[in-house]
Amino acid sequence: MGLNSIKFETTDIALLFKNSLVDIDEKKQDLPNRKQSSLPVTGEQVAGGWIYLGENKKKTLVAVRYADAVHLPEKQLSFLTKLLGACSLHISDVAILNCQDHPSAQFNEILNYFNPKSVLLFGIRPAEFGMPMNFPEFQVQGYKDAVFVSCPSLETIEPDKDLKGKLWACLKKIYNI
Repeated sequence: MGLNSIKFETTDIALLFKNSLVDIDEKKQDLPNRKQSSLPVTGEQVAGGWIYLGENKKKTLVAVRYADAVHLPEKQLSFLTKLLGACSLHISDVAILNCQDHPSAQFNEILNYFNPKSVLLFGIRPAEFGMPMNFPEFQVQGYKDAVFVSCPSLETIEPDKDLKGKLWACLKKIYNI
């Protein structure tokens, strides 16, 4: 199948270009809520009841919490993509899970489904993630065959050089950079 034969639903096009398309029709159309749609956006996976971005090729789970975004806002996605690139990772290598979409998910369910080798918690404390322990931010912690690191949210880290340095030290340790 060539690129010219890919068909998109109008709701997916509107979601992909929500900040750059202008509807010149005077009638306002209500688009269905993206979270209720069964059609995934590019790179999104909907499997086993889990909605996440990426393909989890390298078993890295990125847990975030954003109430107003399907996965995470564009600015934070751009920053995360740069962080991953510095670690020689791509979005397809990780699974980005918006915990806001899975409030009743249990820690063991998440680990059993994603089977991560590393878990990056952005803006989520270990206890909020359901871990039976708590540890300080920027501490690389091993547990259940995975390494975990808890950090402030991406929007908090991005403008702060010191926080970026602490995160980078953790990433170097996790990914042997």
